[in-house]
Amino acid sequence: MQTVIQSPTDPAFVQDPYRFYQNCRSLGGLCYWQDYGMPAAFRRAAVHAILRDRRFGREVPPEIATAAPAHLTPFLAVEAHSMLEAEPPRHTRLRRLVMRAFTSREIKAQQADLTALCHSLIDAFPAEPFDLLPAYCTQVPVITICRLLGVPCEMAPQLLDWSHAMVAMYQAGKTHADELAAATAAQDFSDFLAGYIAKRRSDPRDDLITRLILAEEEGDSLSTDELIGTCILLLNAGHEATVHALGNGVKTLLQQGWDPAWLAPAGIENLVEEILRYDPPLHMFTRYAYEEIEVMGHLFQPGDQVALLLAAANRDPAAEDEPERFDPTRPARTNAAFGGGLHFCVGAPLARLEMQVALPILFDRCPQLKLAAAPRYSNSYHFHGLTGLQVTG
Repeated sequence: MQTVIQSPTDPAFVQDPYRFYQNCRSLGGLCYWQDYGMPAAFRRAAVHAILRDRRFGREVPPEIATAAPAHLTPFLAVEAHSMLEAEPPRHTRLRRLVMRAFTSREIKAQQADLTALCHSLIDAFPAEPFDLLPAYCTQVPVITICRLLGVPCEMAPQLLDWSHAMVAMYQAGKTHADELAAATAAQDFSDFLAGYIAKRRSDPRDDLITRLILAEEEGDSLSTDELIGTCILLLNAGHEATVHALGNGVKTLLQQGWDPAWLAPAGIENLVEEILRYDPPLHMFTRYAYEEIEVMGHLFQPGDQVALLLAAANRDPAAEDEPERFDPTRPARTNAAFGGGLHFCVGAPLARLEMQVALPILFDRCPQLKLAAAPRYSNSYHFHGLTGLQVTG
C-alpha cells in the first residue's frame, strides 16, 4: 500500500479534491493517507465492498474506546442514541422503528408542499444579484424537514445554527472552540426537542415526531433520548446534504450549460443522480474493522479504521465511462453519495425528491439565471459545499 500526503484543510485541496482522488486511484484500491493516519479506499470496488461488509462498522470497538472528554458530554450523548453511530442489533432496532414512521408514502406526500414552497421562495427573489444558497438551496430542505417533523418553521434559523455547530464536529481541523460550540448546541437542541416531544405525547399531530412516538408505543420502544437523537440526525444530515447537493448542482449547470430535457419529467431523475455522482455533498465516511480481514491485499486488524472516499468512488474510471465529464444522459448507476449497506442514508429518498422538485421549478421560473460571481467551496472537509452562490436573472 502506497502512502499519500494531502492536508484536508489545504485551501487548494478543498476547492478541487478530485485531482488528489484521481492520483490515489492510480496507486491502487487502498492508499495510506498519512494526514489521517489510516488506510483510505478511493476506488469504487473497495468502497462498495467495505460499506457492505458486516465485519466493518461505525460503532467504536470496545477494545479501543476511550473516556469521553467532559466538555463534549452533551454532544456525545446525542451521538450515543443515534442510529448513525450504532451497529446491529441496536441499529436494526432503531432503523426499523424509524422506517415504520418515515415511510416512502409519507415522503411522497411532501411533494405538493415542496412545489408550493419552491414557488414562494422564487417569488421573493430580489431583482439585483443575490446569494441563491440562503434564498433557495438552504430554505427548501430546512423548511421541508421542519414541516415533516412538525417543528414550527419559524424555528428554522435556530435549528440551522444548532445544526451547523454540531456538524462542524465532523470536519477536518475542528478546534476546541468548535467542540464547545457543538456541545452547547447539542444541549440546547436536545432541551428544545425534549419539551417538544413531551407536548406531542399529550397533543398528537399528523407529523413525524408523533409517528415516531406512536411507533414507540406500539411495540418496540424508542426512548426519549432515541427520539431526540433521531430528530437531530434527520435535521442535521437531511438539510446539510441537500443544501450542498442543490448548490453544487446549480453551480455545475450554470458553469457547464444545461439542456431543458434534463429538467423534464423524463430526465430529472437522471440529472439528480449525475449531480450526486459528479459533485456529492459528503466526500468521506469512516469505518472500524471488527475482526481480522483482508481487503485488496491489506490485512486489517480489529480496531483499525479505514476512510471511504465516496466522491472518489463516484469518479472511478473502472466503473464509469469518462467519469470526469458531467453528463446527465449517462445511464444512472448506483453511486456512493448516500453511503451504502446497513447505514445507507434513510433520508436519501427525501433528498432526491427535494432536488427533483426544486431544480426544474428554479430553471423554469428563472431561465436566464446566471452566475454573478465565481463560486467558491467552503474551506471544510468532509462536507463539500459552497460558501455562497451569487446569481442574477
